Amino acid sequence: MTWRPQYRSSKFRHVFGKAATKENCFDGVPITRSVQDNSFCAINPRFLAVITECAGGGAFLVLSVHHTGKVDPQQPRVSGHRGNVLDIKWNPFNDCCIASCSEDATVKVWEIPPHGVYKNITVPWKELQGHSRRVGLIEWHPTANNILFSTAYDYQIMIWNLDCPEPVIKNPVRTISHHPDVVLSMSFNTDGSLLATVCKDRKVRLMESRSGTLLRESSCKTHRASKVLILGNTKMLLTSGTSRYNDRQIALWDQDDLSAPLLEDNLDGSSGVIFPFYDPDTHMLYLAGKGDGNIRYYEISTEKPYIHFLTEYRSQLPQKGLGVMPKRGLDVSSCEVFRFYKLVTIKSLIEPLSMIVPRRSESYQEDLYPMTAGNRPALTAEEWLGGMDKGPLLMSLKPGSQIAESFSDMKAVGNSLENSLDTRRSQGRPCMLQLAYIQDQLEAKESKEDSSHTVDDRIQTPVTNGEDATLCSPPRTENELRLKFHKQQEEIRRLRELLNQRDVRIKQLELEIKNIKNSQSQSSL
Repeated sequence: MTWRPQYRSSKFRHVFGKAATKENCFDGVPITRSVQDNSFCAINPRFLAVITECAGGGAFLVLSVHHTGKVDPQQPRVSGHRGNVLDIKWNPFNDCCIASCSEDATVKVWEIPPHGVYKNITVPWKELQGHSRRVGLIEWHPTANNILFSTAYDYQIMIWNLDCPEPVIKNPVRTISHHPDVVLSMSFNTDGSLLATVCKDRKVRLMESRSGTLLRESSCKTHRASKVLILGNTKMLLTSGTSRYNDRQIALWDQDDLSAPLLEDNLDGSSGVIFPFYDPDTHMLYLAGKGDGNIRYYEISTEKPYIHFLTEYRSQLPQKGLGVMPKRGLDVSSCEVFRFYKLVTIKSLIEPLSMIVPRRSESYQEDLYPMTAGNRPALTAEEWLGGMDKGPLLMSLKPGSQIAESFSDMKAVGNSLENSLDTRRSQGRPCMLQLAYIQDQLEAKESKEDSSHTVDDRIQTPVTNGEDATLCSPPRTENELRLKFHKQQEEIRRLRELLNQRDVRIKQLELEIKNIKNSQSQSSL
């Protein structure tokens, strides 16, 4: 009987990482030099936020995810903290709401304008004052609206309800005091009913998130955990840390029994903290080390051996932190299943990194994109505090399934982004105000001329913003979507060329004005 090797079939065996090109990265970002073991950035489908290095207090940048390239050194910031910002998190149900915590022992919640930050923001929407020492970690509840968890160097975990009229909240809903030292990591299960934590004593604790009742606590001495992650609905936990010989190690735990890990796996002898990321839709686990250039990825199963190594992405650029784009912000047309944003401090660079499943077909791959958590809360804050638990509201990532209801919002966002770009350029150069005024007058004149010539056409065909209603309606097929995409790309390219030409003309005019002033001053002398 001949021996046959047993291969495990998996649709994710050939997943590969694709780094963005230089023009699609964020260059010139003054990334913070803090030694905190956090991600230092947060991403949603609309904005990218990153903690920056600054003097006199703490600040972070908020950029549009589409505003790639060189970042303006004078870019306005969110700068209301009196100490260094240590962590930032976007509200999962509001793309314009972000929370930040700082060394000044406060947590602040900010409202970001839909068109972006065009001037410094110093006044928060809410300020949470309850901790006595610096706050190092914050987490939003995954299904309840406006519920925020924070933990500080006073060893307390505080639960905050933001659904109140007061701008300054001094009393948390509940305080959890099970930890003898600083909490290093927090993670929720899918419906947010359970909270797993890792403390500086390297023990894993599992508790009820609402009441804070401690359910289980690990007592293993062969694994010293530093990060914890609840693996969706698999009833398993994953921790990253070190072994007794200081090798970097991951451990898999049964959620109902933390006396000993199900599995321990040594990775290497490096010293950087391992950041674990889990995708519950594909059951893929990503491990990225602080200071490393590589990212390992695995597939998780509920049967032994539980963890199956797939492959590894390698890069020469070390990462200080990593942000993750929510599933609803991925490019499903290219079979993208995960997207990182790498903070490369040595180059002041933020590099998007896409994890792609190679497929020949260009159609939507339903097996790669099951129903996923959407951007609508399943519970209000009062319902959750009253004792209700509910899983996340799911949404489909199939193109066209969400376009009908969000088309107007996307259109408004696009208009606001154009307005913010015009405003930023106008503030940068005073003569742009005159140019913008002249441009508006010319456009108004052209529109009047067009209206006088196309009255009959408008009677026959309904028009929306100068286009046929059929062109403004959401695309129904993949070909229509691709055609619309290419048209938008061509329009963006044309506008960029026009802006560059106008910038050159403005510089020429400024130089001429300067020369005239110099000649006048010399003639007067």
